[in-house]
Amino acid sequence: MSFVAVDEIRKVDPEVAVLFEREADRQRNTIELIASENHVSPAVLQAMGSIFTNKYAEGYPGKRYYGGCVNMDGVESLAIERAKKLFGCDHANVQAHSGSQANTAVYLAVLNPGDTILSLDLSHGGHLSHGMKINITGLLYHIVHYGVSPKTFQFDMAEVRRLAIEHKPKLILTGASAYPRTIDFAKFTEIAKEVGAVHMADIAHIAGLVATGLHPSPIPVAEFVTTTTHKTLRGPRGGMTMCKADFAKKLDSRMFPGIQGGPLMHVIAAKAVAFAEALKPEFKTYQQQILKNAQALCEGLKSAGIHIVSGGTDNHLMLVDLRPSHPNVTGKAAETWLEAANIITNKNMIPFDERKPVETSGLRLGTPAITTRGMKEKEMKLIAQWISAVLTNNGDANVIEKTRHDVLGLCKQFPLP
Repeated sequence: MSFVAVDEIRKVDPEVAVLFEREADRQRNTIELIASENHVSPAVLQAMGSIFTNKYAEGYPGKRYYGGCVNMDGVESLAIERAKKLFGCDHANVQAHSGSQANTAVYLAVLNPGDTILSLDLSHGGHLSHGMKINITGLLYHIVHYGVSPKTFQFDMAEVRRLAIEHKPKLILTGASAYPRTIDFAKFTEIAKEVGAVHMADIAHIAGLVATGLHPSPIPVAEFVTTTTHKTLRGPRGGMTMCKADFAKKLDSRMFPGIQGGPLMHVIAAKAVAFAEALKPEFKTYQQQILKNAQALCEGLKSAGIHIVSGGTDNHLMLVDLRPSHPNVTGKAAETWLEAANIITNKNMIPFDERKPVETSGLRLGTPAITTRGMKEKEMKLIAQWISAVLTNNGDANVIEKTRHDVLGLCKQFPLP
């Protein structure tokens, strides 16, 4: 299967076919540094566009509300068993359409409206579904946020404990969308137990690292663990919720019929394929290279005088603080300039950022997608140099064009399938 096969689409809808082809060209010819994105395998891509999209399968394997679900049961059961083997969990629900819905199912399983959640502040690396005011979590629950230390830009566990004792949350939520350091899940569980809270760990970003033993797992200590199935896990866009056996029945009922109807069976089929890939030895080698590449990119940027929040990274991503080296450059401007040079990043708030979210003072960079293409430490040094050149020259058109030419050359050396 080719990276983009649009023959049938072109016959029916040439306008959409053109957009497919343009997107294929964009992905082939850009360096993807958005930490939450990846390139799936041809097998996962094929499963996503399969005949499983034709079937309704409300319910769970063996307990469906529609006939004709024998193969739906088979593929979902495979996804569940592979997830349990991959993460070593008691129970897995693979039906969540997204990470946010995986999280919502947990909230509904253990909380009542108005209950208190203690979670990481969005501006310090948290996620929208962890308590943003206009998200369902912020609308239904009382949110108390912890942040990072202004000295280390890492979690201050003494402060987390103080907040937990003061506010007595019913749920303590760990995990982040922009935190580059190792998370001590066991310590969070210890604090949760002290105040009688449930611990939920959202490992959406680090799931691949957790699955391969390259980041401490929350599975042994947290009652609930949620994740997306893309990002470092390199599967289809979707979510998954894992829990201790005691919570399995409640969790499943909150997913369906609690917040979802018919599951997306073509996505669940793709999850099963991705989990099979992740159980192979080469997947750990891939995750190890993600970490090596993150370290190399981080060091390359630091060597160019670019400030990295917390001084480095322990996982697949890093946060760039533009203020020390480029005080007049916003994250929005940097993102725009780099995209013109075929380097795809995303502007990102950094802890204690004075700028607004639509501007920001930072960039979030990650290495899963470029590692999928086969790039290694040597290429990370080049990418760091190109980023520095674009920023240092304030988006100069000639520098951008030269960088774009160099990026195209590198992309041709590391083609997508």
